[in-house]
Amino acid sequence: MFQNFIIAIEAVAPMFLTMLIGVFLKWRKMLTPAEVKKINKFTFNVFYPFMTFSNIYGAELGEALDVKLLTYTVIMVLAVFLAATAVVVAIEPSNRSRGAMIQAIYRSNFVIMGLPIAANICGQENLAVTALAVTVVVPMYNVLAVTILEIFRGGKPDPVKILKGIAKNPLIIGALLGLATIPLGIQLPGVVEKVVSSMNNVASPMALLILGMSLDLKNFGEKRNLIVCVVGRLIVVPAIALTGGLLLGLRGVAFVTLIAIFASPTAVASFTMAEQMDSDGPLAANAVVVSSALASVTMFGWIFLFKCLGMF
Repeated sequence: MFQNFIIAIEAVAPMFLTMLIGVFLKWRKMLTPAEVKKINKFTFNVFYPFMTFSNIYGAELGEALDVKLLTYTVIMVLAVFLAATAVVVAIEPSNRSRGAMIQAIYRSNFVIMGLPIAANICGQENLAVTALAVTVVVPMYNVLAVTILEIFRGGKPDPVKILKGIAKNPLIIGALLGLATIPLGIQLPGVVEKVVSSMNNVASPMALLILGMSLDLKNFGEKRNLIVCVVGRLIVVPAIALTGGLLLGLRGVAFVTLIAIFASPTAVASFTMAEQMDSDGPLAANAVVVSSALASVTMFGWIFLFKCLGMF
């Protein structure tokens, strides 16, 4: 029991200590909000593709491709999205808030906070399965977000525009390039591998620092909607998704991948997209802030529980 407790602590603590450094830097006013946004964009476009590429590169196809995991993930993401839509429509009359709430519940911070957790538990060299899930989950998140936000602002989703956005996503580009190296048997020169590894090592710490510098625990608005979003994201969704994974027989890296996807807090990108598409930006921002702050407790709890149950 004590050993499982230590494993859970070691999985969560490095990530949130890095975020706290970001909070400290924000407090010291080391960067302006505009500079933080610029660095965030730079990190997303430069370091993230190296991270998803590196996690898949060098893996065996059979090792990286877990059909049961990917199938379950697709079904569960859709189920969570539909359930969140039904609940939110039933309790919230404002279309402007509906889209932001649904997105906050179903869309997790899988890449920024999920992948580091998986790496801490399984080791960076064992993340091919998790990284491959990025190529499935991230496009789904984007398609569902654009669709629901467009519907609730009275528009009609543009499939061509959505597909172009997915094709240009740095995460997808990096993952697909990494995946292409497997059947083609591509071996990068040693010098290039070192560069890729270095860029990959920068991605997660930089993203977590930026997240810490972006947190703002002020100006909370509608508390009921915020509570629904946070409880749904951190408690209800992981309880259902992880229990389903347990019953399905997913174990080891596959189960840790489920934790990374379904137990992570609300995605930072959900705030940006909510603002761009005339949804409730302040609610979306607060959902990111509060869920990120509380995830240190809830993610530790889920990791500790399922480690005790022998799932990984």
